[in-house]
Amino acid sequence: MLRKAGLRVLARNWRCRHGEIDLVAEEGGTLVFAEVRFRSDERFGGAAESVTAAKQGRLIAAARLYLMRRPDADCRFDVLLLDSFEAGRIRWIRNAFTA
Repeated sequence: MLRKAGLRVLARNWRCRHGEIDLVAEEGGTLVFAEVRFRSDERFGGAAESVTAAKQGRLIAAARLYLMRRPDADCRFDVLLLDSFEAGRIRWIRNAFTA
């Protein structure tokens, strides 16, 4: 999906002491930190509701460590959401949140 949209995937499941970034990609000169969320059951909320403020904070902290490699790079945070009750449709939210 990301590749078809013109993004170049740089890393998958990049780990550090703050947690894990599911996908790191590049679009133009912008680094894209993408969180992939799947929920098979809506009883506890959908995929979007699982990207809490605490999860966002961990992603931002991990991204700051990744950015030490490219301190001048622009970046954004995207979220890819998959809810099984939506018949496998993936929603891609660009700039889902900011640091």
